[in-house]
Amino acid sequence: MSGETMHVYFLGTAGALPTPTRNPPCIMVRRGSDTLLFDCGEGAQQQMMRARCGFTINAIFVSHWHADHFLGIFGLVQTMSFNGRTEPLTIYGPEWVHEFVKTLRHVARFNLKFPMDSVELGPGSWARFEGYTVTAFGVKHGLPALGYVLEEDPRPGRFNREQAIALGVPPGPLFGRLQRGEAVTVKNGDVVAEVRPEQVMGSARPGRKIVYTGDTRAIHPAIMDIAHDADLLIHDATYDESEVARAAEFYHATAAQAGEAATALNAKTLVLVHTSSRYTDSQAHMHDAQGKYSGKIVIPNDLDMIEIPFRD
Repeated sequence: MSGETMHVYFLGTAGALPTPTRNPPCIMVRRGSDTLLFDCGEGAQQQMMRARCGFTINAIFVSHWHADHFLGIFGLVQTMSFNGRTEPLTIYGPEWVHEFVKTLRHVARFNLKFPMDSVELGPGSWARFEGYTVTAFGVKHGLPALGYVLEEDPRPGRFNREQAIALGVPPGPLFGRLQRGEAVTVKNGDVVAEVRPEQVMGSARPGRKIVYTGDTRAIHPAIMDIAHDADLLIHDATYDESEVARAAEFYHATAAQAGEAATALNAKTLVLVHTSSRYTDSQAHMHDAQGKYSGKIVIPNDLDMIEIPFRD
């Protein structure tokens, strides 16, 4: 678990309308051999080909049922079936996810070659994977809508090799057993002793954490408990601060509000996405966010990738 890589691909970073350089929302997270999609807008398949990340998707998490966040699923499912997929695919989402998957099967009208399931999530519900959990939280977007937190399990503490040897543990397989949490028995002459993991392992270390808000008004005071200390906070930043009234009217956030959220949540890196097509560049967004947050800010282009390292 401690060696799994984690990459985030920004396959679509546009707002409700695509632009010549930005596709509708689609965030891919690849952790080790697992690949998750958070939203899947129109054109996602071509973006996957351009990013050379393939179509091996383990699960899809939809934030809400506005078309720019789910239209790409129709073509993706058909392509995976044509390519001979047999592994089940689960689509997670808020209220109406069961109706969506039923419609997906009906509209496609092709021979689906793999099982497809739907799981309705609500604020506080979660989906468990090997080594990490995806937990949903409620957002404010004028209809049932969710954000998601992907959080790894705590990592084992550092192994103190010198202490283990001092306690009589010879280098080799017993080291591995101690690191896996097993007690071992060692023999020094006629003395038999037990060495426990806590004698040679440091304190557990936190895993990595990604927070994706989907589309929402500013909500960070309500998600402090679940979304704090993220390695990556991917936040709605549809408008700059000159459109703060419009942002509230249409249940979106500004870049400044995203900056406020990153500061309040103690995020390591802030990523601004869902930029409205009215903007030809992101200078105002960056300026507004920097006025509220002093950490690292990224405004990704489509197909950009961020690797999330371990914290220590």
